Amino acid sequence: MSSSSPAADHSEWWRNAVVYQVYPRSFADANSDGTGDVNGIRQRLPHLATLGVDAIWISPWYPSPLLDGGYDVADYRNISPRFGTLDDARQLIDEAHALGIRIIIDIVPNHTSWEHPWFVEAMAAAPGSPERDRYLFRDGDGDSPPTNWIAVFGGPAWTRTPGGQWYLHLFDSSQPDLNWTNPEVRAEFRSIFEFWCNLGVDGFRIDVAHGLAKDMSFPDISESTAVLENAKVPDHPHWDRDEVHDIIREWRGVLDRIGAEQHRDVMMVAEAWVAPESLPKYLRSDEYHQSFNFDFLTCEWDAPSMRDAIVRAIGAADTVGSTPTWALSNHDVVRHTTRYGLPNGTDWRAWLLDGPHDICDAEQGLRRARAATLLLLSLPGSTYLYQGEELGLPEVFDLPLEVLDDPVWENSGRTRKGRDGCRVPLPWTPDGVAFGFGDAPPWLPQPAIFGALSATVQRDDPDSTLSLYTAALALRRRHWVGAGPLEWSDHFDRPESQVLCLRRDDLLCIVNFDVEPVALPAGELLLASAAPTADGRLPGESAAWVLTS
Repeated sequence: MSSSSPAADHSEWWRNAVVYQVYPRSFADANSDGTGDVNGIRQRLPHLATLGVDAIWISPWYPSPLLDGGYDVADYRNISPRFGTLDDARQLIDEAHALGIRIIIDIVPNHTSWEHPWFVEAMAAAPGSPERDRYLFRDGDGDSPPTNWIAVFGGPAWTRTPGGQWYLHLFDSSQPDLNWTNPEVRAEFRSIFEFWCNLGVDGFRIDVAHGLAKDMSFPDISESTAVLENAKVPDHPHWDRDEVHDIIREWRGVLDRIGAEQHRDVMMVAEAWVAPESLPKYLRSDEYHQSFNFDFLTCEWDAPSMRDAIVRAIGAADTVGSTPTWALSNHDVVRHTTRYGLPNGTDWRAWLLDGPHDICDAEQGLRRARAATLLLLSLPGSTYLYQGEELGLPEVFDLPLEVLDDPVWENSGRTRKGRDGCRVPLPWTPDGVAFGFGDAPPWLPQPAIFGALSATVQRDDPDSTLSLYTAALALRRRHWVGAGPLEWSDHFDRPESQVLCLRRDDLLCIVNFDVEPVALPAGELLLASAAPTADGRLPGESAAWVLTS
């Protein structure tokens, strides 16, 4: 384990942590090849320390052909040469720990890359061989695949091999699904968890956490699911199956044992796109420590909807002794600064390509995003931030079609533009060939507006989004962490109201979803996403924190 790990304890640090997601390809480029890297993250650790985050979640940094942004892993125990070396990763872990910042890494257990040695061996082996049993190879019906299953990225979920068998891939054809009934697969991932724990990693974000287990009778599916969506129906043949929980409990056993041996708390958080009523199963005391609250993330700008999502998440977590996990953006969804600038009811995935793009009000989107941030950071539990949201970055919806990298574009028959617009490299300075991201043109082009939104420009502006985030994280640590349970205040508590007012002890968070100003309650104004009006009211589409005693 890293010698400079944060103080050994079992404090369940993750329950109230602010975790910052780094998409390494787009965070910072230290060697000026146009691609972000591990040493770029190391160089920008001071930014994250000043911002005030407790941990960094690093999206996959493993060797990969990058046919799905690194979520196609070829080697789970190494770092991609594009991003650096294993020694660079060790140094990053040490340097982050020295700043009091923990490290969470992505684990991708549903599938590997087709360049993984196991799949190379499987393709060279005969049907029925042990090598093929690590994956899900099946015979089809002549030219028809074994089932009618559709991949998340679009198109059939089966690809035929030269020998005639078909292999399952719930995502891209370059991502063959593993067979989680195979003991060798289960043992391999227990070993992978141990490897990274012994390098000092503090936690794991589990990709496709509701996948893995399949109905091994392979029935056809009657319901259809849109591209980039997951079905949320009972007894689905490959989502949210009961058998997945045995696998999760194995992993939790590994983490609990290592944590006890190393006198520290190692956690895992699930990416589980499941129905709200199913989520508590993943949060039982011997399973995941946390799971992302996508119900809240996908809410539109509407007070009752937000309130209902918050109530559901807190209630679900309480039933199993867990804590909610909140986020507004990540590497898979349109940035919330842009989503909130679209009229409610807009299909924002389709809007990227189909438009009309002039219906997006960018100023309104940023105004609402700043307000939603104060709501987010006042809630009990932990918060996950996506890189660049502290700069108020918008979605880059107008990327030229020829630069699109996400497999969703081709697999959907070019009907969905995909997720590249939220993965555009970050701006650090107002000028330069890549706005300080590096000294070479970045792998995805940045829009001209990124210069004015760069970290350097915003750092000294007290009214900037970066300054708002920095102040909010400091105040959250001082006031909200450790505050009591959430109550809805009667200050604005009317079912028809577009104003939310929540209380935790003597702290209030007021969010005005309406366009007209509202009165602020008496007390000390700690922070507001927009300056109060001349007569001391909270402007429309803004939020404030008030200390009432």
